Amino acid sequence: MFSPHAAPDGEPAAILIVDDDPDIRTTMRRILEPRQHRVLEAGDGRSAIAMLEEGRPVSLVISDIHMPGADGIWLLGEVQRRFPDTGVIMLTGDADIARAVECLTLGAMDYLPKPMLVDEVRARVAKALEKRRLQAEVRRLRDQYQADLERQVLELSRKNEAMFLAQVQMAVRMLEAKDRYTRGHSDRVAAFAVATGQRLGLGAAELEEIRLGGALHDIGKIGTRDAVLNKPAELTPEELAVLQRHTLECDSMLSVLRADHPQVLQIVRWHHERLDGSGFPDGLSGDAIPMCARIVAVVDAFDAMTTTRAYRTGQSPAWAYEELHRHSGGHFDRDVVVAFTAAFPDPDQMRRTP
Repeated sequence: MFSPHAAPDGEPAAILIVDDDPDIRTTMRRILEPRQHRVLEAGDGRSAIAMLEEGRPVSLVISDIHMPGADGIWLLGEVQRRFPDTGVIMLTGDADIARAVECLTLGAMDYLPKPMLVDEVRARVAKALEKRRLQAEVRRLRDQYQADLERQVLELSRKNEAMFLAQVQMAVRMLEAKDRYTRGHSDRVAAFAVATGQRLGLGAAELEEIRLGGALHDIGKIGTRDAVLNKPAELTPEELAVLQRHTLECDSMLSVLRADHPQVLQIVRWHHERLDGSGFPDGLSGDAIPMCARIVAVVDAFDAMTTTRAYRTGQSPAWAYEELHRHSGGHFDRDVVVAFTAAFPDPDQMRRTP
């Protein structure tokens, strides 16, 4: 379904600048208009909402946090609730960084510090618009698929399901293509998980669920800021909370598959749960964690440990094997770890495994 608050394909993106300081609005206009953006202005939160209610196609709102009356925090909540296809970036002074981080946990896509640097503004706006486009596309596909289910209550449209899954998997690849550190991660997790499941004696139908769940387990990160995903340092508690939301985002994105692919939903929601209850998002423990999620938890951890990331160099497969065994019975299912290492008995060959 077309949203009036996202720019139609081929048209310049409209950006609404919201600040009670007209000089700030003028500066932002001068920065963005040379990039072919259509720039709109509002002096406070309520004026901004009034403009959005008029049906003007707005892709992105850039709002100051502190404004008289309806401030940026209020505006962020209203935009998220009423215009979900419109992204929000917050403007903040150096003294407001804590409030800006709070805005990220409330759903803002990014924040820009004052005074603004031209190249930084343009780069962050470009990233926000691209991420919003990907999010809107996934939401459009989900809504389209849900409409099909409502029209065909008694019979699932297998063709539409295949199209939905193919396009969501394409979104996964687009997400990974933006990060050279995790490129191919989902395909490797899926392959490792299927081989482990075969070793455990699972049937063909369950193995297909595990393959699909492994391939889609990180799609929820499409809504996570690049600055968090690729931060070359330890995450703050607030950033960690933002990152951990990807399991819930994924569960929501793929909810239309729940009736026919329940194990896929179990995997995407619970692949970070731990046997001792220390995982997330629900703190499950022991047998409360489905076997399919326990399998993906082990192979996902292995691939994460052996892949170089922005903040560390990847470890050797042999070292990762030792870590998996060391945490067996605590974090990981012992039988799954044994099955995984038996399926791939030579650690030195693992980097050449698809």
